[in-house]
Amino acid sequence: MRKRAAGDTRLLWLLLDANRWLVTTLLSAVLFCGLLAVGLLHPEPAMTLLTRGDPVETLFQALITGTVTAVTLVLTLNQLVLSQELGAVGDQRERMDGAMQFRADVADAVDTAVSPAAPSAFLRSLVRGTSERAKNTQNAVDETALDDDLTALLSNYLEDVRTNADSVTDQLEGGTFGEFDVVKAALNYNYSWKLYAGRRIREAYADELTDEIDDSLAELVETLELFGPAREHFKTLYFQWELSDLSRTLLYVAIPALTVAITSLLFLDVQDFVGVTAGVPDALWFLAVTTTASLLPFTVLISYILRIVTITKRTLAIGPFILRETNRSVDVDWE
Repeated sequence: MRKRAAGDTRLLWLLLDANRWLVTTLLSAVLFCGLLAVGLLHPEPAMTLLTRGDPVETLFQALITGTVTAVTLVLTLNQLVLSQELGAVGDQRERMDGAMQFRADVADAVDTAVSPAAPSAFLRSLVRGTSERAKNTQNAVDETALDDDLTALLSNYLEDVRTNADSVTDQLEGGTFGEFDVVKAALNYNYSWKLYAGRRIREAYADELTDEIDDSLAELVETLELFGPAREHFKTLYFQWELSDLSRTLLYVAIPALTVAITSLLFLDVQDFVGVTAGVPDALWFLAVTTTASLLPFTVLISYILRIVTITKRTLAIGPFILRETNRSVDVDWE
């Protein structure tokens, strides 16, 4: 996935891989340093600015209102997550039948009696299944006298499938659902291009492929088709898991943030901070610390939403739709 990223991979690491509390800390640090920098660089002294009218009181009143609104947002998020689980018994039975049928289809595709139950093992069996199908197809190609260009095309395509599949299989080994590792490994498998290329090769060279090679390619394409809905299903479950964590975390930090904002509004006066520490007015230290603490629910919210929207942007399409640059080992495009 990082090789296919158009931007800085360090930014991608921050958006996806980094611990959400680390991202929250970085966002809070940017806010804190920004407040200090503006207060120090402003031509008017910080004490003059903070005592002209009642900007501090107005600020904390707005922060209290915003924090209460954030708690309301938590309830909305919880309702969103719960709405996916609530339903009549008929609806639940239909969901169960669909899940069991899909598991049976995957079991048939990967030649096993029962498909794995753990998400990481389930995806790993599918990815490993594509690697095995690609290996079977390569064996059929090696045993058949084909045109040199077609042989090279098939070999490059199948080698790319096996290499990517083996890498993702290793990444999925021991993955625990609820952590980002499972979803990240699934994102690293660019099945869309492999599905598109496989279908294109079968269509373009239908007259030149033997029945054995065509059947093997068809099995590979069918297995790739199963990976798409499996990835989307576990991505949806991960989003529900992540939103639940976000809701709980927001509730945890809302009370301390409200305490800081209310205490600063009712019991602290900026005019009491008249000293200077480390070259920075104490009033400015007070404002930066209390504002950053009061905005903690929002920095937590931003840190979680950044990962969710990044994953969503990278997985907008399902199936052989390619919305961004990707690693194309073979060229099978034509007008």
